[in-house]
Parts: sequence; structure tokens; C-alpha cells
Amino acid sequence: MVSDQIDIKTNWLDPTALDQVRGQVPLVYVDAVPVRVDDMGQVTSVGMLLRQAPDGSISRTVVSGRVLLGERIREALLRHLEKDLGPLALPNIPPEPAPFTVVEYFPDPTISGFHDPRHHAVSLAFVVPVSGDCQPSQQALDLGWFSPEQAVSEHMRKEMTSGHDRLIRLALASVGQLP
Repeated sequence: MVSDQIDIKTNWLDPTALDQVRGQVPLVYVDAVPVRVDDMGQVTSVGMLLRQAPDGSISRTVVSGRVLLGERIREALLRHLEKDLGPLALPNIPPEPAPFTVVEYFPDPTISGFHDPRHHAVSLAFVVPVSGDCQPSQQALDLGWFSPEQAVSEHMRKEMTSGHDRLIRLALASVGQLP
């Protein structure tokens, strides 16, 4: 029974059950592109984590993670932003967040251009302004802030995997700031 395999404290499956589920159904994720904005709401910088990707490489990524059973999207965003940016990041998430796009990650990178070797995942992607002190935590090695121009540069694109370079472009386009 699946309910016996769910960790009550985290509402998540044990590793064996998770591997089985990953092979049978897509998982629901959230992706968050942290940004700093000026007084007019214009993006001044884009935050990108430096972390080890699922394929073992070191790359720049956005905040990303699974949505737990019974967890609202807003709660999942807050949990992952705090986990990756620290408890003082102060993300500004509206009461009813709406994604700027839906991303499908596949084990085969040729299907959508978004790639996760572990499984098929459907991710709701958000641009999230943060105003507090951000410090990389847990699995993140570093957090860098880049101007919109730097964030979409060829140099930065080469530092990203899994299609996150495309996600950054889509995020900036959604707020009217793709250089």
C-alpha cells in the first residue's frame, strides 16, 4: 500500500518506492527563477545556483524540486526557495501564484530540450522576486547574481544543463526583459 511507504514527516516516498514511481509516472516539480527587482519592478539581476546536476556535472541551475503529497504549489515554492537560498531570502510569492510556463523534463534530452536523466517530470515555472539575504544552502555550492544580459550570455549558457538556459530566457521574456 502506497500510504505505508510515505514518510509522514516529509510526505515523500522511501527511496525504493520513489524509484518505482519514477519509472511509471511523471513527477510534479516547481522551478523558481529568483530575481532582484528595482522600485519599478524591473529585473536587475537573476540568481543562479551552482550545484551538482543529476548527471554528475557541476552547473548553474534555478531553484527546483518536487511537490510533496498534500502540499500546495505556494508551499512547495517557499520550501525549495528557503532550502536553496536560505531562511532569510524573503521571497515575494503572491497568494495564488501562476506559472509563467510549464516545463516537461525527460530522460531523453531530444524530446523537449529539458532533461532529467532520472525521470519524466512536469514542472511549473515561476519568476520569484527575493528581497532578503540569500545564502546557498544544502546541495547548492554557490549562488551568483547576474544581470539579465549576463544571464542569457553564451558564456552562462555553457554553464547550464538540463535546459535551464532556455528556462532563464523564457523567464526573462515573461517579464518583458529578454535582452
